[in-house]
Amino acid sequence: MKVLADPTALSPTNGSDDELQVIVETPAKSRNKFAFDPAQGIFALKKILPAGMEFPYDFGFVPKTEGGDGDPLDVLLLMDEPAFPGIAVKARILGVIEGEQIDGKKKIRNDRLVAVATASQSYADVERLDDLPKKWIQEIEMFFVHYHKLEGKEYRLLGCKGPKTAKRLLASSQTK
Repeated sequence: MKVLADPTALSPTNGSDDELQVIVETPAKSRNKFAFDPAQGIFALKKILPAGMEFPYDFGFVPKTEGGDGDPLDVLLLMDEPAFPGIAVKARILGVIEGEQIDGKKKIRNDRLVAVATASQSYADVERLDDLPKKWIQEIEMFFVHYHKLEGKEYRLLGCKGPKTAKRLLASSQTK
């Protein structure tokens, strides 16, 4: 008997073109990396980050999408407080961090949407990536560089783009 809905089958926009539906996998401030396991229909612990390293923001995915790495599109979600794995959060797109991961000789595009929870009070006035401090992008880039390095991969930031580019990426990545 299935009790929970399959989050990968939910609508990516929840009926609104201006709102994303983000499924949180890993809460902000967590060393634990969780991921949805479709075979079991649950969120499972994937790995634990080393001491001193934690996810800076909630991290999740957009349902019914597929990114360049074959997984649903990743989302870095800005919120006032950490959420829980499996929670659906309505959010608006701020932009996209374009990047690639290098595993040996293989380059894989691994872009991350950046969004803010529509219910957020702390980030209510943030409309695009340019509204965030410049140091913010550097810190996020360093997180992803170190995060991928733990897996023996290299991560390279290709650029940061605004909401229009992010929405085009979202539209082109949607699956049935």
